[in-house]
Amino acid sequence: MEQHKQQTLVTPLVSLFFILLSSLNVTFATSSPGESPFTPKAHLIRYWNKAVQNDAEKPSFLLSKASPLSAVDSAAFAELAAQNALSTRLQEFCSSANLLCFPDVGQSLENHDGDTNFTAYSTKNFTNYGTARWAGVDSFKNYSVGDTSQVDSFRRYSRDSVNHTDDFNSYGQEANLVDQSFNSYATGAVAGTGEFKNYADSVNVPNLRFNSYSDDSTERAHAFTAYSENANAGDQSFTSYSKHGNGAPNEFTGYGTEANSVGSGFTGYSEAVNGADDKFNNYGNNQNNPQNKFKSYGDSGNAAVETFTSYRDSANVGDDSFQSYAKNSDGEKVNFANYGKSFEVGSDKFTGYGKGARGESVGFKIYGVNNSFSDYAKNESITFKGYTKLSGSLVKRRVEPGKFFRESMLKKGIVMPMPDIQDKMPKRSFLPRFISSKLPFATSKIYELKRIFQAPDNSTMEKIMLDALRECERAPSAGETKRCVASAEDMIDFATSVLGANVVVRTTDNVNGSSHDVLIGSVKGINGGNVTKSVSCHQSLFPYLLYYCHSVPKVRVYEADLLDPISKAKINHGVAICHSDTSAWSPTHGAFVALGSGPGRIEVCHWIFQNDMTWAVAD
Repeated sequence: MEQHKQQTLVTPLVSLFFILLSSLNVTFATSSPGESPFTPKAHLIRYWNKAVQNDAEKPSFLLSKASPLSAVDSAAFAELAAQNALSTRLQEFCSSANLLCFPDVGQSLENHDGDTNFTAYSTKNFTNYGTARWAGVDSFKNYSVGDTSQVDSFRRYSRDSVNHTDDFNSYGQEANLVDQSFNSYATGAVAGTGEFKNYADSVNVPNLRFNSYSDDSTERAHAFTAYSENANAGDQSFTSYSKHGNGAPNEFTGYGTEANSVGSGFTGYSEAVNGADDKFNNYGNNQNNPQNKFKSYGDSGNAAVETFTSYRDSANVGDDSFQSYAKNSDGEKVNFANYGKSFEVGSDKFTGYGKGARGESVGFKIYGVNNSFSDYAKNESITFKGYTKLSGSLVKRRVEPGKFFRESMLKKGIVMPMPDIQDKMPKRSFLPRFISSKLPFATSKIYELKRIFQAPDNSTMEKIMLDALRECERAPSAGETKRCVASAEDMIDFATSVLGANVVVRTTDNVNGSSHDVLIGSVKGINGGNVTKSVSCHQSLFPYLLYYCHSVPKVRVYEADLLDPISKAKINHGVAICHSDTSAWSPTHGAFVALGSGPGRIEVCHWIFQNDMTWAVAD
């Protein structure tokens, strides 16, 4: 690959290169010593000098986000973009330009006859792995831990095996943008166990798929322990899971606990099973805006037992739907204990639940609010046991300490909690504007974008791009001016169009003090601490570095030294923004949950997180 990258990317593009030269329009003296004056970073420095009219120090944190492409590579990739041919050199483009692209994981047709232990392994496609194995143990330990944009695929894994044990331990922890699929996993397997422990813990934007998992298996136990806990956004799907299973117990313990906006789908789960025992223990507890769907779950089951214990307890908002649950089952027992207790303003829908079932026992004990039952078990053998419908929220929604605070906290000598301000997104760079301007950027152009970045239908990458595009196309709020920027030059243009050419951009220096108490040192109010206007820019997840920038009226901006409370040593220099007018904010905004009060009654302050920034008129 390295040898290939050293070669010329395309035929020399003399005409385009001279266009690039002519666009400089200033002397070369502004580039760093030893640096080519034709690089995107050198061009950005000159652009800053031309657009920003003051002598303030150039923002190194912004310049560091400039494209790392060389002048030659920039010209070459710009021509490929103009020809709609970037996809032909995608991996080179992504690597050279520091973009987020998923690796091309090809199929593996190798067979593994003996026991295998994979340690510190990642981005692999396992095909025909463990097929027809007799006994033995395969262990995936510390697999894909801490990876960025990992893509793993297990196809026809442990198929028709007998008494074969699969152990996934510490799999994909603290990874970014996980895209993992288990297709035809343990189909037709007899006995044995499949265990997922500490699976996808603390991952960012997971997309996990279990398709045709353990179908037609006999007495094979599957356990999901501490599965996808603390995950952020993303989707998980179990499709045709344990279909036609015979005596196969499945247990989900600690599934999705404290996850943020995760969607879980169970479709065709335990369908037509015989004597299965499925348990969901501590499922989705303390989640924020979870979306869980159970579709055709346990339909036509025979003498199965389904247990939901501490399901979605203390979850915040979100929706659950059970469609065609335990339909036409025979002698199935379903128990919901402590289901949805104490959550805030969620909704649950049971459609076609227990319909056509024979001899089924259903128990609801301490069951939450906002629930609807449609076409439910029109059969006298179906009974509700101990059903308690709560009248409202019994707990206060959790907001991270220090995420929001009052302006009075910004005083020297105050000790206050600092939230986790660390950037969880994968590192990327801006594209040069003469490349980004040639790429499609609209939801109506998603198919072109998917082709360029080789994103399959319903893939993680497709969802990433659609989410960002929809947010960029969202109509601005009242009084808001907004723009999504794909280059540093675009960001400079937007900020100066709102604030004028005499601007300064600021961000918090580092992440020291995150999730700990900090001591406030010297505090300085920008523009004398008076109410002013600013432009805030927040990262959006996209293949290249993309920022959502918007004007923020009626704010005060502060800089503050942050000290260690014990040693009193300076550990950080923070930038905070205080919103004076909160009258248009939602009453359920996290700031009011954390601080009390409501819209328009208090000011709300927060720190500028790592890699976010705020622009203001220079002092």
